[in-house]
Amino acid sequence: MKSSPPRDFGSVRLAYINGCKDAFGIPAIILGSTYMGFGALVSETGLEIWHALLSSGINWAIPGQIATMELYAVDASLFAIAAAVALINCRLLPMTIVLMPHIRNKTTPKIAYYFMSNFIAVTGWAAAMRQCPLLPEEQRFPYFIGFVIPLWSICMLSTAVGYYLPGILPGEITMGLVFLNPVYFMLVFVADFTQPGRPTALILGAILGPLTFLLSPDWNLLITGLIGGTIAFYIAERQTRRKIRKVKTE
Repeated sequence: MKSSPPRDFGSVRLAYINGCKDAFGIPAIILGSTYMGFGALVSETGLEIWHALLSSGINWAIPGQIATMELYAVDASLFAIAAAVALINCRLLPMTIVLMPHIRNKTTPKIAYYFMSNFIAVTGWAAAMRQCPLLPEEQRFPYFIGFVIPLWSICMLSTAVGYYLPGILPGEITMGLVFLNPVYFMLVFVADFTQPGRPTALILGAILGPLTFLLSPDWNLLITGLIGGTIAFYIAERQTRRKIRKVKTE
């Protein structure tokens, strides 16, 4: 007999509402502050506010957005900017592939998944990977929508507010807001240390990052992610198979 999921909000509507509640907390504060810093960065670059809003609206991944502004500031070509952003954001593809089985259900049209894939970023992905597997199948996608749409809206508003921050707050503070995001990401993953492979991936990243930087400063993140992620994946797979065999023998 199939056991029920460990968590059940009771309905699709309540799953959406609880997703919103989870978003309006630390995630909203951290991402809102980060995008205020991004808006200030765009303002300092000399672009218009609609450039900032368009970037946050269709990109919504702060590393790629910052790279866009920095490359624009040094008069890089459009091709170079597009190539750099594509390389930075390609990390979202495996994240999407991993997440989809956990939020897919039999009644939602496929077009909805294609549309919502634009809202997959680290914060929403981490929350969905932590909560959705515990929910009944029909509540997973509504929870994800309820979590990411409010966050996206807050980021859009914060981008507009941040655009007008230069001259009001010291530049060191407005630029420093951008770096709250990676610190938050690290804390999110540390909180999930019980998940197979997560501790290994973080530890290997901390060790390999400085070493690969000495080898190739331009490619060190890609090399570190490929090596560390691959090793962590295989270790997690072995741990999972070992647990399955243990359960079967008991």
